[in-house]
Amino acid sequence: MAAIGSDHERTLAGSPVRPAPGLPHAVESARVAARTAARASVDRTWPALTFETMGTMVSLRLADSDAHTVGESARVEAAELAKAMFRRWDERFSLYRDDSELSRIARGDIRLTDSSASVRDAYALALTWRDRSNGVFTPHRADGVIDLSGVVKALAIAEAGAALTSRGLLNWSINAGGDVLVSGEPKGRFGAWEFGDGAMSTGHGVAVPAVVTEHPEWVVAIVNPAYRGDVLASVPLRHPLRAVATSGSAERGEHIWTALNGELSPFRQVSVFAADIVTADVLATAIVAGGEATLNEMTARFAIDVLAVLRDGQLLATPGLHRAE
Repeated sequence: MAAIGSDHERTLAGSPVRPAPGLPHAVESARVAARTAARASVDRTWPALTFETMGTMVSLRLADSDAHTVGESARVEAAELAKAMFRRWDERFSLYRDDSELSRIARGDIRLTDSSASVRDAYALALTWRDRSNGVFTPHRADGVIDLSGVVKALAIAEAGAALTSRGLLNWSINAGGDVLVSGEPKGRFGAWEFGDGAMSTGHGVAVPAVVTEHPEWVVAIVNPAYRGDVLASVPLRHPLRAVATSGSAERGEHIWTALNGELSPFRQVSVFAADIVTADVLATAIVAGGEATLNEMTARFAIDVLAVLRDGQLLATPGLHRAE
């Protein structure tokens, strides 16, 4: 990999560092040292299939073995299946569409109790996460409007992944605007970064100057929110943590309501690694909204890893990220 600052390298490699004041031993602190991702030139017989939805780009990548087994037509069919699922979620839940169910509920055209089972189930899930996060994560905007964007993209990713698996495609990655879910193993090499809001799905190619080595796992690269072309860490998505989601202000500004008495979140960016994409997405949002107290509580209560960037550029990483490169 391109060079990385020594302090950051020591933290992720597990060498002794002093925890930041007030933080539990489970969260370690170091100064951010940005590094530029080396771009290696590698032939990719089966490039990612991409489409735009929910205001972002979705990238679907099948492992080499699956891609060669099913052929190009089946790959395209798989992408169309995933695209249709994302479109269905967007059409029903987007507050940017006047004809969506949530927009109709917001206007008072229909009551929540009269909405579809999908809307009521998603709302119930969001309320469950509100309780689990002690109210830090919420499905309600400040004006009282129901906003399920905190769970909908993750639910679409999960459904698309389940559909691929049900069709016998066991080795894949789905990257929706930097929120990534993977299954199986890549079984091939990819030499280009895929830029997202916070994570770049790298296939499993390990890019170093003039060299590309095969890697048995899917790898995501977490980017520097201050310099979007730079990489903070490359992390293999190993069982059981096969999902990562990133929240923060780097791409969309201050769009998350905080529980900090109107103050800005101390975090510029938070990436959460979890066993499922819904947990990763919800807790990334909750930690941004709740600050360091929520970071401490969520890492104590849930089986997750976290990579968080403070506003002053300081990096907080849980010990599980010692596997990062």
